[in-house]
Amino acid sequence: MERIVSLEGVSVRYDDCTAIENASLDIFDNDFIGIIGPNGGGKTSLIKAILGSVSYEGRIEIAPSLFRNGQRLIGYMPQQSIFDRTFPITVADVVMSGLQSERGFWHRYGSNERQRAAELMQRTGIDAIANRQIGEISGGQMQRALLCRAIIAEPRLLIMDEPTTYVDNQFEGELYAMLEQLSAKMAIVMVSHDVGTISSHVKSIVCVNRTVHRHDSNVITQEQLDNYNCPIQIVTHGHVAHTVLRHHENDGCCGGCCSEHK
Repeated sequence: MERIVSLEGVSVRYDDCTAIENASLDIFDNDFIGIIGPNGGGKTSLIKAILGSVSYEGRIEIAPSLFRNGQRLIGYMPQQSIFDRTFPITVADVVMSGLQSERGFWHRYGSNERQRAAELMQRTGIDAIANRQIGEISGGQMQRALLCRAIIAEPRLLIMDEPTTYVDNQFEGELYAMLEQLSAKMAIVMVSHDVGTISSHVKSIVCVNRTVHRHDSNVITQEQLDNYNCPIQIVTHGHVAHTVLRHHENDGCCGGCCSEHK
C-alpha cells in the first residue's frame, strides 16, 4: 500500500478556538474511510486542512503520485450549503467545472471531456436536466451534479463532506454502489453523521472530536467511541425501531465560537 497523504501534529485554529488539535493520520491508496464525530467536532476542518483550504500548524505531506501536470489529483464534493445556487450556470457547467484545475477556466472542452460528463450525468440520473439552471433543481439533483464534478477528472483521492444530505433513499443506495466501484480506482474519505449506514460500506473509521483517532475496521462499538472521546450515538436495530440515547459531556467542543460550529 502506498501512503498518499500523511498528517503529523496538525492543528487548526480559528482565532482563539481550536477545531483540530495535534492530529496525525495516514491515508493509503486503497483506503475507504468514513469520518464520524459530533457536530462541531472538527470533521470539516480536518478535510479542509488536507485540501489546503484552511491554515494549519503541523505537517501535511501529499505523495507525488497525487500530482499530474502540477495539479493535485484530489476530487472534492463539498457540503451543498456552501455552493451558491443563484449563480447562473447549468448542471452541465457544474459537472465540467471539475476539470478547471487541469484545463483552466477558459479552456474549451473537447468531445472526449464532454462525453465523459454526459456519461457521468447519465449514470447519476441527471442527464435529462443537464441544461437546466442550478437554481431550478432539487437538493438531491444538486448532490448528484456535485458528485459528477468531483470525479470527472478521475482523481486518485476523493473527499466527500456529507454526500447523502438531501438525497432520496434510492439514490443513496446507488451512491454507495458507485463508491464501492470507485474505491477500486481511488482512495475515498467520506464525512458522514450516519454511522450505521457507512459502517457497512467503508473499510475503516476515523473518529474526530477535536482529536483524531483511526480505527482500522468498519465495525465500531460504543466502548470504542467512548475511548476515542467521540460522543455520538449508535443506532441499533430490532423488532421495534429504537435508538438508545446517552448523555455525553461536551469535552471536545470549543463552545461554538468558530465557523466550524455554526
